[in-house]
Amino acid sequence: MVTLSPHDWPRPPQAIPHVLLDRPPQGARVTVAGLVLVRQRPGTAKGVIFITLEDETGIANVVVWRALYERFRRAVIAGRMLRVTGKLERQNEVTHVIAEQIEDISWMLDSLVEDP
Repeated sequence: MVTLSPHDWPRPPQAIPHVLLDRPPQGARVTVAGLVLVRQRPGTAKGVIFITLEDETGIANVVVWRALYERFRRAVIAGRMLRVTGKLERQNEVTHVIAEQIEDISWMLDSLVEDP
C-alpha cells in the first residue's frame, strides 16, 4: 500500500479513494470512481443532476450540469459504475465533484464474477 502525505492524493486519471477527498484543495481536479447509488434530478434544480457514487472507502457526491448531461447522457442514465473527473468543491463541510468528464465503466463489474 502506498502511503500519502496529508497534502498528496492520486491525480487524474487515477481515481482518488473517496475517504481521501478531504486532502485536495478547493478547486483541485480529481477523478472519482464507484458504484452508482443514487441519481437525483430535482425539479427545482434547473436540469442539474446529482449522483452519489460509492467505493470501498465511502461515498462521493457528483454534480452534473445540464450541458454536460447532454454530452454524457448515456453514461449518466445507464451506468452502474462510473469514473468522473472534475473540480472539487466544498460547501458547509460537504464535498462535491463538479463533473467535467463522465465515463461508464460498468463493464468492469463483469470481471468480478470471472474465474481467475
